[in-house]
Amino acid sequence: MRIFLVGFMGAGKSALGRGLAAELGLKFIDLDKEIEKHFNKDVAAIFATEGEKVFRDAEAQKLSEAVEGDDFVLACGGGTPCFGNNMQVMNDAGVTIYLKMSTDHLAQRLEPETETRPLLGGKKGHELWTMIHELLQEREPDYLKAQYKVKAWDLKAADLAEFIRLYENVGATQEEE
Repeated sequence: MRIFLVGFMGAGKSALGRGLAAELGLKFIDLDKEIEKHFNKDVAAIFATEGEKVFRDAEAQKLSEAVEGDDFVLACGGGTPCFGNNMQVMNDAGVTIYLKMSTDHLAQRLEPETETRPLLGGKKGHELWTMIHELLQEREPDYLKAQYKVKAWDLKAADLAEFIRLYENVGATQEEE
């Protein structure tokens, strides 16, 4: 089974993804970490030195490589579903889950990270909230193309795993005829 977690930065894709993979006995892939390994630098440095287009091209390539495998949980970057045909690739390859959060919750989570996230540019307070709100409005139509939408605030990996088991019949055995 291939599971793709999509949503805005700070929604918990990586943290929930690691826990979900452990709960379901699947491999965990963090798409941003795969790109960082490729360039041997962090996302902020890639944006600064290579530019967003190079980053997005590498992102699409790493996503294509990932979907060649099986049995994983993949945490996407916040922009992954919004570029090229990435969302379609994920929907065609497996189960997509949008981890939905409000602007208020995202701003609360992201406030301490504004210096390390390239798109946030050190913004604080109302300026940060406004930027998140506007970018979320722009990206949400792509996120909503996910097969499932779940509220991510206070979501636990075990609860997400139970949801997957219930709706995707993971771990069920078929009786032989």
